[in-house]
Amino acid sequence: MSPIFDWFFAQYAEVPAHLIVLELIGVFFGFLSVWFSKQDNILVYPTGIISTAIFVYILAVYGLLGDMMINAYYFAMSIYGWYIWTRKVDATHYTPITKATKTENKQSIYIFIATLIFVFAVYEFYDKWNSWTAYVDTITTAIFFVGMWLMAKKKLENWIYWIIGDLISVPLYLYKGLVFTSFQYLLFTIIAIYGYRAWKRNLNIPETSLLN
Repeated sequence: MSPIFDWFFAQYAEVPAHLIVLELIGVFFGFLSVWFSKQDNILVYPTGIISTAIFVYILAVYGLLGDMMINAYYFAMSIYGWYIWTRKVDATHYTPITKATKTENKQSIYIFIATLIFVFAVYEFYDKWNSWTAYVDTITTAIFFVGMWLMAKKKLENWIYWIIGDLISVPLYLYKGLVFTSFQYLLFTIIAIYGYRAWKRNLNIPETSLLN
C-alpha cells in the first residue's frame, strides 16, 4: 500500500466497525440528498433525513458538538423543507425556485450571527475550545445553517453558502480523521457548483412535478 493510502485509513484503525459502516451509509445517503437537491427533486429530503440522523449519532460519539448540531438542524429543516417544497401555489404548480429577497438576505445575516453566538455559547459551556478546529467548526455551522434555511425556501443563493462551507469542510474533516466524510464534501462542492447553474436556469419556472 502507498504511504498516502496507509495514512488515510490508519485513522480508522481503532474505530469500531459499526461506526465505519454507519459513516459509509451516511455518506451514501448524503450524496444522494445533494444530488437530488441539484435535480430539484423532492427526494432530497427523505435521503437527507436518513443521512443526518446517522451523522447526529456518529458526531455525538466523536464529541463534535458543532457538527452534531448542524446535522440535527438539517434533520429539522428537512421536515420543514419537505413541507415548503410540496406546497402548491395554484391547482397544478408547486413552489418555484426564486432568488432571495432583500428581507431574506437580511434574515440570512441574522441567522448567521445568531448561529455563531449560539455555537460559541455551547462550546463555552462544555469547555470544548481544545483545538483550532472548534473555531472553524463554529463558522461552518453558521454557514450551513443559512444554506439549509435558504434551500428549504427554494432560494438560488443557498448554493453559494453550500459551496463556501463545503470547501472549508474538505480539509477540516480530513484533519479530524473522517476521511470518507472529507471525500463526501469534495463531491458536495462539485455538485453544488452544478446545482447553482441548474437552479439558475430554472429560476421562476412553474413546476408541475417534484420528481425531476
